[in-house]
Amino acid sequence: MATIQVVRSEWTKIRSVASTVWTLSLAVVVTLALGMLISALSKHEYDTMSADRRLDFDPTYISFAGMSLGQLAMIVFGVLVVSNEYSTGMIRTSLAAVPQRGTFLFSKIAVATGLALAVGLATSFVTFFLGQAMLGSYGADLGDPGVLRAVIGGGLYMTLIAVFSMGVATMLRSPMLSLGILMPFFFLISNILGNVPATRKVGRYLPDQAGSRIMQVVTPVDDSTPYGPWGGLAIMVAWVAAALAGGWLLLRRRDA
Repeated sequence: MATIQVVRSEWTKIRSVASTVWTLSLAVVVTLALGMLISALSKHEYDTMSADRRLDFDPTYISFAGMSLGQLAMIVFGVLVVSNEYSTGMIRTSLAAVPQRGTFLFSKIAVATGLALAVGLATSFVTFFLGQAMLGSYGADLGDPGVLRAVIGGGLYMTLIAVFSMGVATMLRSPMLSLGILMPFFFLISNILGNVPATRKVGRYLPDQAGSRIMQVVTPVDDSTPYGPWGGLAIMVAWVAAALAGGWLLLRRRDA
């Protein structure tokens, strides 16, 4: 089967499964709603902030506060894109139709990544503008230094979270096992390692903590992170590449 036909087939699979559509929709809604709420609360609290806190005030990054929960839906989307076929047994039919497993995986990842990128970028721009509207006079403009990079970076961050989840799901094949590992990893282990002084230097190299740097415009005064926004994104890309490579190797070597 030609690659273009495989890509079309994967697109049909994704858009015909209600769960993947709903998870992307949820990612948008949660990110926008929470971003607006946190932005509105930050505006209300600004006048009572200390001088040190005002130096660290980053209106662009504040508007992306909803991504902490929005990425949850992107993780689910990434897992379902891959593992749905394993849970239903359709993977045997798919691999019989496309015996070139590299082509099969590349097509699936490419289609899902393109969809996640479109949704991620749209969500990032909308949540930025809504967040700045909530912040009012304390907000930032898209033309301010570093802001456009951060807004585009927000879309890239959401996309990479989804692709990383696809790689992990390809390795594990089970939706429950994949989510059972990814959810605690991002929402528990990463936060603990990033906030405990003894492990903070390790935590900053985890994919979510490193990748989120791309959305920051203002560097906190006491920040000692040894890399900048693009360096953090590069670290996240390395994690994603490792997950995809692991998924590809295991897909090649084992039975469906």
